[in-house]
Amino acid sequence: MKSIVVIGGGFAGLWSAAGAARKLDELNVSANEVKITLIDQNDFHSIRVRNYEDDLEVSVIPLARVLDPINVARVKGKVVGLDLARQTVQVDTGMGTQDVTYDKLVYALGSQLRRPPIPGLADHSFDVDTYHGAKRLEQHLESLPAAARGDERYTALVVGAGLTGIEIACELPARLAKIKALAGGTEPIRVLLADSSPTIGSDMGSQAQAVIDEALKSLGVETRTGVAITKVDASGVTLADGEEIPAATVIWCAGMKANDLSSLLPVEKDRMGRVAVDEFMRVKGMDNVFAAGDAAWSMLDETHASVMSCQHGRPMGRYAGHNVAADIMGTEMLPLHIDWYTTVLDLGPWGAVYTMGWDRQVIATRDAAKQTKRTINGQRIYPPQSGDRAEILAAAAPEVQAPPATQRQALDSPAC
Repeated sequence: MKSIVVIGGGFAGLWSAAGAARKLDELNVSANEVKITLIDQNDFHSIRVRNYEDDLEVSVIPLARVLDPINVARVKGKVVGLDLARQTVQVDTGMGTQDVTYDKLVYALGSQLRRPPIPGLADHSFDVDTYHGAKRLEQHLESLPAAARGDERYTALVVGAGLTGIEIACELPARLAKIKALAGGTEPIRVLLADSSPTIGSDMGSQAQAVIDEALKSLGVETRTGVAITKVDASGVTLADGEEIPAATVIWCAGMKANDLSSLLPVEKDRMGRVAVDEFMRVKGMDNVFAAGDAAWSMLDETHASVMSCQHGRPMGRYAGHNVAADIMGTEMLPLHIDWYTTVLDLGPWGAVYTMGWDRQVIATRDAAKQTKRTINGQRIYPPQSGDRAEILAAAAPEVQAPPATQRQALDSPAC
């Protein structure tokens, strides 16, 4: 029996496994001939981009619901090593280390939050990088009324003004207000969004930045730019200039990098630690290893590389799965081709902003963009959950979906 092993159960990993199952089904290859195994430390698939929302339970899907009907085996555990010579994956299952052997490997361990060695950061900050991290933040917020705090009880500082930082900052005023309303009290609600960059949403372009600024002001979110955090403790943070910002809640959203295990692959990587792949999602310099999603660095054209997002992770996974199965059976592989790029950024109760193209042209804001964001977060990026084998395999076809639909609107902002 030949073996395809997929490590990582995020967007790229899940769809790599499903894509491989689909291709083998198309070739009439049985599970007795080629076994597909997915390894992940969780037994659920996380709709990670929803971790800033207040209802986290809708963001987790049991892996068994998607993978069991298509005959993908699962190993629950944390990948702790790769032996490329022996072609094995070392997995810490919690009851010891297990070696899983592969003929072909799909590396889809994704990305993780950058956590610099700032004193107190690990012990006194929160994040929404993972489902478990977001649950920990949720529990902390709900505990605030009973905590021994002063006026900073309902003060939250979000560090990192990229997309994730902006989204959680826009949600926090309403979340804190709801918690405070249930408990009473006179302490003010205050949300701050800080970044080392001179601008908020620096990657979003001037048009979208104007919209983001309007939304933050409307929601009462304060901004601090050009700042550096040097210390975090139970009472807040200290800046490089010595200023202290009291806050009962510090949420770290400052930067992403590829999973640290990418260091075990002796190949070319980009500045974020992503491994370089060719157009077939095959790791350059490694014939039997493919990669997809946030762990992979794929050039989409002469100047633009894939970004760390489910927008690219999902199709990269489908193509990686199709191609690893085609490769193991000696049939033709398909090159990935993604010819569009959009960003839909949630701006809390204010609405959202939708940009099109690498130059971030704003095409919709407020309610029109918000409806598109709800469709993406709540429907478009979910795998089928019916348990129907045919439906799941059909969803794993190596295709790139068209950009999400929205109604173009006249924009009032002069910056647009």
